[in-house]
Amino acid sequence: MGKGRLEAFSDGVLAIIITIMVLELKVPHDASWEALQHLGPVFLSYVLSFVYVGIYWNNHHHMLHAAKSVNGAVLWANMFLLFWLSLIPFVTAWMGENHFAQVPVICYGVVLVMNSIAYLILMKLLIKLHGENSVLARAVGSDTKGKISTGIYAAAIVVSFIHSWIAFGMYFIVALIWLIPDSRIERRLADSSGDQQVS
Repeated sequence: MGKGRLEAFSDGVLAIIITIMVLELKVPHDASWEALQHLGPVFLSYVLSFVYVGIYWNNHHHMLHAAKSVNGAVLWANMFLLFWLSLIPFVTAWMGENHFAQVPVICYGVVLVMNSIAYLILMKLLIKLHGENSVLARAVGSDTKGKISTGIYAAAIVVSFIHSWIAFGMYFIVALIWLIPDSRIERRLADSSGDQQVS
């Protein structure tokens, strides 16, 4: 079956997630710099989560661009990913409002781990559908970057029990790793189209 509706629905959900997050930034009733300082933790957690949602949107777009079709399993895997992405506004607000307290930071990490696992499941099902020699399979390879990221999330959850700010810093490091655009799929698509033109 075609992938158009899945892409459109996913884009809509991600747009709503970002909208919900920004609504958590309450406008101060006081027109002073001190009032803005109180918003610091909320804004910092919002920036991190905005980057994460942007990363997922970017990679999701590239992954589906490399796919030619979807099936029922892919549709449900995509819903599973969207479910965990939809929890990002909740844990973001909770973490920011409580100034990066231990339990909210742990829960934020759990949501990040589950997003990572859900994305991996979606990717594996798309590769299974298109074959091990598909553009997507060749572009992803062993997905070392994804596995390292999941490992850092898990380690950060453990570190949260010792110091939540260090764990938050680890979440930030993973975001910075993925902020550099992952061009594997773009390169493979370009190579594939070049091969077709030659033949």
